[in-house]
Amino acid sequence: MVKDSNNCVRVRGTKVHNLKNLDVDIPRDKIVAFTGISGSGKSSLAFGTLYAEAQHRYLDSVSPYARRLIDQIEQPEVESIEGLPPAVGLHQQRGTPSIRSSVGSITTLFNSVRMLFSRAGDYPEGQSIIYADAFSPNTPQGACEHCDGIGKVFDVDESTLVPDKFLSIREGAIAAWPGAWQGKNLVRVLLSLDIDVDVPWHEIPKNTRDWILYTDEAPQMGVYRNYNLKQTRQALSEGEPTSYKGTFVSARRHVLDTFKSSQKEKAKQKVTPFLSISTCPVCEGKKLKKASLSVKIADMDIVTFSRLSLEKVDQCMSDLLNAVANENSEKAKVITRIASDIRSRLAPIINLGLGYLSLERSTTTISPGELQRLRLATQIKSTLFGVVYVMDEPSAGLHPKDVESLLEALKALVNSGNSVFVVEHNPRVIQFSDWVVDVGPKAGINGGELIYSGPPSELLNQSSSLTAKFIQRGVGTKDKEVRCPTGSLKLRNVHKNNLKGVDCDIPLGVMVTVTGVSGSGKSSLVSQALVGLVKRYLERDFKQPREIDTKSLTAQTLLDSEPMENVKGSIEIAGSSVERLVVVNQSPIGRTPRSNLATYTGLFDSVRKLFAATADAKARRFDAGHFSFNVAKGRCPHCEGVGFVSVELLFMPSVYSPCPECGGKRYKDQILEVKYKGLSIADVLSESVSDARDIFVGESAVMRALDALESVGLGYITLGQPATELSGGEAQRIKLATELKRAEGSNTLYVLDEPTTGLHLSDTSLLLTHLNRLVEKGNSVIMVEHNMHVAANSDYIIDIGPSAGEQGGQIVCSGTPNQVFSNEKSATAPFLRQARR
Repeated sequence: MVKDSNNCVRVRGTKVHNLKNLDVDIPRDKIVAFTGISGSGKSSLAFGTLYAEAQHRYLDSVSPYARRLIDQIEQPEVESIEGLPPAVGLHQQRGTPSIRSSVGSITTLFNSVRMLFSRAGDYPEGQSIIYADAFSPNTPQGACEHCDGIGKVFDVDESTLVPDKFLSIREGAIAAWPGAWQGKNLVRVLLSLDIDVDVPWHEIPKNTRDWILYTDEAPQMGVYRNYNLKQTRQALSEGEPTSYKGTFVSARRHVLDTFKSSQKEKAKQKVTPFLSISTCPVCEGKKLKKASLSVKIADMDIVTFSRLSLEKVDQCMSDLLNAVANENSEKAKVITRIASDIRSRLAPIINLGLGYLSLERSTTTISPGELQRLRLATQIKSTLFGVVYVMDEPSAGLHPKDVESLLEALKALVNSGNSVFVVEHNPRVIQFSDWVVDVGPKAGINGGELIYSGPPSELLNQSSSLTAKFIQRGVGTKDKEVRCPTGSLKLRNVHKNNLKGVDCDIPLGVMVTVTGVSGSGKSSLVSQALVGLVKRYLERDFKQPREIDTKSLTAQTLLDSEPMENVKGSIEIAGSSVERLVVVNQSPIGRTPRSNLATYTGLFDSVRKLFAATADAKARRFDAGHFSFNVAKGRCPHCEGVGFVSVELLFMPSVYSPCPECGGKRYKDQILEVKYKGLSIADVLSESVSDARDIFVGESAVMRALDALESVGLGYITLGQPATELSGGEAQRIKLATELKRAEGSNTLYVLDEPTTGLHLSDTSLLLTHLNRLVEKGNSVIMVEHNMHVAANSDYIIDIGPSAGEQGGQIVCSGTPNQVFSNEKSATAPFLRQARR
C-alpha cells in the first residue's frame, strides 16, 4: 500500500465495466503503470474511472450554458475517489480521420507559421499584405478554388471508361455507363444524334469519342426503340413519331455525379473503379491560391516550407533569428517573437523522436502512437502544474531506442509537479515506472480484480500476475529453428516517402519482421509500397478487383486509399506463388454499438439462418432478416435495435438506460419467442464465445469462427459486445481471428502493421503461435514491428534506417535473427540481443 495516504488517489468500490468493486490507493507525483492482459480492466480503471471522474468534476465547475456545448463523459460507477487532481487524457484514438488534419494543425504550429508568413514574409512588389487565414487551405480566403483546398481533383480517363476499344457502344464499350434500361436509353439517344453505336469504339472519330465521354451537355432527343443507325435516320427523315424523349449524359458526368450525389452505396461502388485522382492543375497540389503562394520566407512559399522535416524547420527558424539578431525593425521583432515560439514548441516534439515528420504530413498517414506523442509534446510545452496525465500506451509505435526519449519526457512531467498514469504493456516502461497497478487475473468476466499495487521491483514476486510471468520469461522460444524460404518477393527501384529507389528481396514461406527506428520507412516499404505493388500484381495476374473500403464511399475514402495506389517501383515473385493478399491493420472494426463481435466476424449471418430454419420461424414466415437488430421487421421499434435509450439532461451527461419496451434485448417480442435449443436470439448474443461453442456444436460455419476467436484468447467476450467497448488489442485479434477462420489454403500473403500494439505479453505469445501456424500451412507473414521479442522469434529480419526521415529509407541489414544480431550499423541489433537472452 501507499505509505503516505495524504499524497495518493484513493479509489473505493469502482464497478466500471468488468471492475469488481475494486479498491486501490495510487500515489500522486509519480509515474504509475496500469498493467494487465487485454480486456482485464486496466483501461476501465485508468480512463473509465479516474479520467472520467476528473472530467466530470471539472464540468461541474463550468457554467451550465457552456456545459451544453461540451461532449460530456458519463459519470463512472464508483463509491468514492479522494485526492484526484485535474486530469488530461492522451488517448490513441485519432477521431474521424481527415485529409485536412495535419501535424501542423493538431500541434497548432501552423497558426504561428501562417502568422510568420503574413507579417514577416517577402511579398512580390505591389502585392498588399495577406492575413493569416489566407495561408490556410481550410478557409475560403486561402483554398484553391479549383480543388477546394484538397490539392487533388477527381476525374476520369478513356482507358478506364472504355477498357476494350474493339467493342461497339451497343456491346458495352463504355463500361462506366449504367446497365439495364438507362444504358439502352443512352445508346438510343446517340443513334438519334447520328452516331453509329454498332462499329468498334476505336473507329469512331476522336472528337466524337471525346464528346461522348466528357461533354457536360445534356441534349434531349426523341428516340426509337430497337433501331440501328440506318433505321433511325430513315425514321427521322420520314417524320416517324418517336417512342419517347431521352436525355444524354456523358460517361464522365455519370461517374462524377453518381459518386458525389447518389445515396445508394451500390451505385457508388459501381462507379468507383472508373475514378482517377490527379494533382490539381491550378495549384499544382499546393492547395492554396496563387497570391498566398507568392509570399516567401527563405525563398520558400508556405507549402514548400511546410514540407520540410520538423528538424529542418527548427534549423530554418534558428537561421532567421540569427539573421535579425542585430536589427530593431518591426519585421525583425515579429520574426524574433514568432520564430522563438515555434522553436520552443518544436523542441519537445523533436526530443520525442518525431523530428522526421513535416508540418504538412496528414494525420491519416501517421500512426496512433505518433499522434499521441505529438499531443504529449504539446502538453510538455504547456508546463501545467498539479495535474494527472492519463495516457494510453504512449510507447506504441516506438522503437526501443526511442522509448528512452519518451521516458525522459514522462519524468519531466513528474518533475514539473504532475502525476503520470500510463496504461502500458512495454516491459521497459513498466520497470521504469515508480508504481505498478496490475489488474486481472484474466480478461472480461474473469478479470477486473486488483492483482498487485506497489513498486515494480516487487511485481515479479506475484505468482498470480501474468504480467510478472511474461516479463520474466519473454514471449517466444529462444532456440526456435529458423525456416527456409520457399521463394521471394523482389521489389525493385521503390519510391515512396523517404524510400528513394530501394531494392529489397523479401522471402516467402516464412515469418518476416521489418524493424527500424520510428520514421525510418518501415510502413512506407511494407504497408504502402509492398501492399500497393502486390495488389497491382494480383489485379494483373488474377483479375482481383481494386480493394477499397466500400462501407462508406466518399472522396475521403479514395484519398485515403491513394498512398498505396501511388507507389513507384516494380515487383517480381520468384519460387512460391502469391494468390491472395490479406492486410490486418490497426483501423477499428466498428464505430457504433451496432457493430459487434458477431456481425464483424460474419458468424451472426449463420446464426440468423439457423433461427430462420426453425419450425416456429417458418410457421411465422420469419426469414433471416427478422433476426437482425438492424432491420425494421425484427428490431424493437422504440430503441431501433440499439437496446438502450438516451435521456438528455441538458446541463448534465446524458443518461443511458435499457429500452423500456424490449428491456435491452433489441428485438420485438414475437422475434424473441422463437427459440433455438431453448435460447432466443438475444440470449445467444449475451453468451460468451466459450459458452457459445457448446450451443453450436455441429454447425461448422459458426464453429469455425468461434474456434478461431477462442484460439486467439477471446473466449471471454460476448457475441453481442459492441465494437465501441473493445480494447485495441481485442479489436486487432478479432481481425486476425476473422482471417484465421478463412485460412484453409496456402499461398496467402499476410501483411500486418505492428500487430502487438495494445497486446499484453501473454497475448503477444499467443499471436506468435497463430502466425507460425499460418506459415506452417504454406502462407507467408510479413509484419512491421517494434517488439524485439517478436523480431527475435521470426525467421527473417529486414532492418530499415539507419535513422528517421531523410536519414532513413535504406536497407541497413537483412537476414536471420542471428545474422542481424551482429550487425554494428543496425540500431535494432543491440535490442535484439537483449530480447534473445
